[in-house]
Amino acid sequence: MNAAVGTADADLVDLVTRLSQPRVLVVGDAMLDRYVWGDAARISQEAPVILLHADRREERLGGASSVATMLRALGARVQLAAVVGADPDGERIRKLAVEQGIDDEALLVDDSRPSTVKERYIGRAQHRHPQQMLRVDFEVRQPLSPVIETELAETIQRQIRRCDIVLISDYDKGVCTSGLLSVILATAKLCGVRVIADPIRGGDYRKYRGCSAVTPNRLEAGLATGRTIHTLDEAFTAASLLRERLDLEAAIVTLDRDGMVMVHVDGRRRHFPTRPRQVYDITGAGDMVMAMLAMTLAAGADYDAAIRLANVAGGLEVEKIGVATVTREEILRDLMQGGLRGSGKVLSRTELLLEVQRHRAIGHRIAFTNGCFDLLHAGHVQYLCEARAQADVLVVGLNSDSSVRTLKGPTRPVNATEARALVLSALEAVDYVCVFDEATPLELIQAVRPDVLVKGADYARAQVVGGDFVESYGGRVHLAPLREGFSTTRLLQRLGAA
Repeated sequence: MNAAVGTADADLVDLVTRLSQPRVLVVGDAMLDRYVWGDAARISQEAPVILLHADRREERLGGASSVATMLRALGARVQLAAVVGADPDGERIRKLAVEQGIDDEALLVDDSRPSTVKERYIGRAQHRHPQQMLRVDFEVRQPLSPVIETELAETIQRQIRRCDIVLISDYDKGVCTSGLLSVILATAKLCGVRVIADPIRGGDYRKYRGCSAVTPNRLEAGLATGRTIHTLDEAFTAASLLRERLDLEAAIVTLDRDGMVMVHVDGRRRHFPTRPRQVYDITGAGDMVMAMLAMTLAAGADYDAAIRLANVAGGLEVEKIGVATVTREEILRDLMQGGLRGSGKVLSRTELLLEVQRHRAIGHRIAFTNGCFDLLHAGHVQYLCEARAQADVLVVGLNSDSSVRTLKGPTRPVNATEARALVLSALEAVDYVCVFDEATPLELIQAVRPDVLVKGADYARAQVVGGDFVESYGGRVHLAPLREGFSTTRLLQRLGAA
């Protein structure tokens, strides 16, 4: 076991390595999330509304189909049971699911209802700072017709017999009817399969009676029990009421930054705090918790371990932009690093390019700078803050130890790569750190294709490595002023004299 892994997390590392490829059936409301990006240029002459110059459109799976996507990224074999309309949006949902390896046998077509689509319009001010301006929902909330409900129930019954766990992802769009859930719960009980439900936001949870567990958030649990939840004691009270009323193995209430609480049928009442995280976007955190719970419970884990690992996965998800997936490798790396603050910012080149792609997908601009950053001082901090101010995201290319020796000589660096990377990633101005071995960062710059390339003002424009490349596709080079009196060499000389 790596020495960095604390004893408290050693069992979780072992659990992740034993997850195998469980068969997970996801039942619920499949959706298509569509995003339209553009520049919010001015007020329209036709009406007092913002004119959006659209330049890009993106489509992703949402709702229950988003949970299925997360499970696939974790390595599960996934079956999706849902309903789409007889329309192009429904065809798109199926195509995206199949492309990701999700079994679509139970993805039925209902020509009496449209596919559920959430269309978001995202505007950038001054080509930066994307903001959601408007969301348009295409949906109906009526319960499924008896014919479609019966067909879906029969298909699900066949699916349950060959799955390890069932997830109910209920967004209250009419698919998860009381009749359908009663068939699912009865069949799952006969087959000895657990059913975990992410419930609706509402006061009537009777249709979930007989589930193994439910995972409402703070607001949902409060509405379901007629209470407000501000403290852990109030969360435990709500969880206890839900567990008793619904005859559950466990009631789990998610409390965002406060982690989760669980009340178990055997009398356990546990609070599972979450680590402090750099929160970018809480969208999708609940779905990620559900996906990780399914993986771990299907692998035979106890609820305590499953919830602890779900906390880690949910925490990693909120460090990403939008609804994003998390892999086993990311979870293992987080556990092995012991949850050190900022350690999740240090990425391989492959991981970095995926994150850059996600940022660009929501209109963020990328700034890039590089250096050895051997002994971090006030001049470095000022410089990195200046670099971060040029765009929405700052990527720092960090010279590896061998690269520093090539540039600075055999006595450098003073601090090894891992130490320098961790110190850099603890700075708020730095979003990502990526180590490179080459003498120059040109290959990394060509891979990232930053919108802004930042270098110190002690360089002339012609000396900036990668400057011509960045400007060739419309990017720009920014020469940041340096703070007088600060340099690593001077600092080392003073330390040597001392």
